[in-house]
Amino acid sequence: MLNPEFLKLLICPDTGQSLILADSDLISGLNVDIQLGKICNLGGVTLTRPLEGALVREDRQVIYPILDGIPALLNDEAIQLGGNDA
Repeated sequence: MLNPEFLKLLICPDTGQSLILADSDLISGLNVDIQLGKICNLGGVTLTRPLEGALVREDRQVIYPILDGIPALLNDEAIQLGGNDA
């Protein structure tokens, strides 16, 4: 789990908006879609590995996955929420 003080420092690299931890319901739903091959990141790569966690942008339009305990704050790694079918 990310340190709450560290989390306060993280911002979206694209918009500068704040980020919060995604709730378990969002992660579970995305993981179902990942299993079905329906989720691509903004870099165009179809995800095959389930998310262990993610950070949600303040406007709730994009998430950044947490991989091996490290937030992947790269635009290509971001996942657009809604309308993300492959």
